[in-house]
Amino acid sequence: MSNTDSAPWLTQEAYDRLKKELDYSSGPGRQEIIDRIEQAREEGDLKENGGYHAAREEQSKNEGRIQELKQLLETASVGDSPEDNGVVEPGKVVEAKIAGDLETFLLGNREIADDKDSITVYSERSPIGAAIQGAKVGDTLTYAAPNGKDITVEIVSATPYKP
Repeated sequence: MSNTDSAPWLTQEAYDRLKKELDYSSGPGRQEIIDRIEQAREEGDLKENGGYHAAREEQSKNEGRIQELKQLLETASVGDSPEDNGVVEPGKVVEAKIAGDLETFLLGNREIADDKDSITVYSERSPIGAAIQGAKVGDTLTYAAPNGKDITVEIVSATPYKP
């Protein structure tokens, strides 16, 4: 499995869910917001029209999300879970002792886990994600946290994520 900074890993399920969200947001969802803006415009004075300003803000957020989804879906590496070989890589559920506390998290893009999944997700680009990527079960390493402190991490397990 190749992993480059420009190719976040997604499960097929996550890709399909995000594609569906993009299709809605850039189609019917976008039109619903445009319709609300037009209705609010017809009410008159835009300076004091809360409905108009709320719809414009929603439009801005929707357009931002559309761009985010397009970029992610265009660059994502989509496929099966990585090999179950005990190596920490995107798409793995990692159990690690971090500064002495046992934590379980998914390494990868936050979009992999859907809303029903309560697992914590760390990006492979985060300080901890970058530090542990490529480590094997049993490895102990240290990384510099954003606050400048060195934090010790011991990899307990690394298994493929099953949505």
